Amino acid sequence: MKSWNDDRGFGFIEPARGGQEIFVHIKSFPPRSGRPQVDQPVSFEVELNAQGKKRAMNVHVVRPARKPLPSRKESPAQWGTASLFAIPGFLVVYLAVAFAWGVPRPFVVAYVAVSIICFMANAIDKSAARSGGWRTAESTLLFLGLAGGWPGAILAQQCLRHKSTKPSFRSAFWGTVVLNVMAFVLINSPLMTAR
Repeated sequence: MKSWNDDRGFGFIEPARGGQEIFVHIKSFPPRSGRPQVDQPVSFEVELNAQGKKRAMNVHVVRPARKPLPSRKESPAQWGTASLFAIPGFLVVYLAVAFAWGVPRPFVVAYVAVSIICFMANAIDKSAARSGGWRTAESTLLFLGLAGGWPGAILAQQCLRHKSTKPSFRSAFWGTVVLNVMAFVLINSPLMTAR
């Protein structure tokens, strides 16, 4: 659009290839297309009016093409304070409980096995999220974390960038971590082992 008189509802278009400016009336724009603006790119057809002068018809505003977002390479998520210290912190708790009261060997096997299962469940869910396939319920992922698989879930969240930013899931997940660690300490404490 070279010029536009909004009060009178007409203006002139300057063709991109040069040449005579072409008259355009507001009625040449589609309904509800908004008011034309100067320097706005438009597409149009040309017809001759009754006096043989050129005028634009079927005028449409040309929207600039959206630039595609740069593809984000999948890289590990940033380790938050909780994620960074949860596993080492639990190792300290585990060793303290083992030294003070003793921990049956099956606990180690159970934590490793359920963590592997939990990591795999998160990997499968991440793959399904990308491909639009059948997703694993969040309640299942939370249950696996509560059952002792939370170290595997933390590794999956960080390495696969899966479930690492959704606030509602993160809150529920860290709740399962706290409950699991409390249950571990309680089960191995003298309160539970005393007969």
